[in-house]
Amino acid sequence: MAATIWSGHLTFGLVSIPVQLATAARRKSVDLDLLHKADHSPIRQVLYCKAENKPLERADIVKGFQYQKGRYVEIDPKELEKLKPPSAKTMEILEFVDASEVDPLYMDTSYYLLPDEGGEKPYTLLYIAMHKTNFYALAKVTMAQREHVVLIRCGPRGMVLHTMFYADEMRQEHSFRAEPRLVSDKELALAKNLIENLAAPFEPEKYKDTYRERVEQLIQARIKGKKIVMPPASKAAPVIDIMEALQKSLAAKKRPQLAAPEKAPAKKVAAKKKKAS
Repeated sequence: MAATIWSGHLTFGLVSIPVQLATAARRKSVDLDLLHKADHSPIRQVLYCKAENKPLERADIVKGFQYQKGRYVEIDPKELEKLKPPSAKTMEILEFVDASEVDPLYMDTSYYLLPDEGGEKPYTLLYIAMHKTNFYALAKVTMAQREHVVLIRCGPRGMVLHTMFYADEMRQEHSFRAEPRLVSDKELALAKNLIENLAAPFEPEKYKDTYRERVEQLIQARIKGKKIVMPPASKAAPVIDIMEALQKSLAAKKRPQLAAPEKAPAKKVAAKKKKAS
């Protein structure tokens, strides 16, 4: 079970549900350390004061905000602690929104929202009600010196919480919009046909990080003093006529048709009919 990163109460009207948050996913990568090329000793990053031209210890460092160029106001962490809003311990549901109206682009980090001791029944009640109405909940919660707006939705067996970007954090892209008049009916029909041929059940477990696997193979080969054969670099697909590309793609992706059942010889069929009579 993942470690709890937040615990408190989820409020739903006058109903208060003790809950906790656990990280739903974590990225996997191969970590490479910085080493001194000459002797492979690890490199340590040094906190350095430019004014005094000397390294500093952690105890010598404070946080501050630059309000003018070269001028800072120091902020005490204890002062920040006192400024925490009620959402530091209570996650109040502010409203419910139709699931179809939520743009996934707003979602950031994912967490499992779990009932804490004594919260199983109200948690289950809210889960079933949201599942049946197809609504998502919007709430606020404070974690890691930041107040987040969060979206709560129903997963297969319980509730999932996503921190969200605020509207003013979203980058608006106006450089291009899909223009239907650029596409012919024939091209659209072929594209839809190709999509239907590539359609499959959602099974994320069948996809793997092949780059990470190759890096791990390279590391193991280096440890054993072996050489690893590098795969040839992939070439970019040539730019060709879109109709030709769609037709070739469909031809390559067409599923083989099932063979028609073999017909029984005429003599055997006649014999079966005679026996049945």
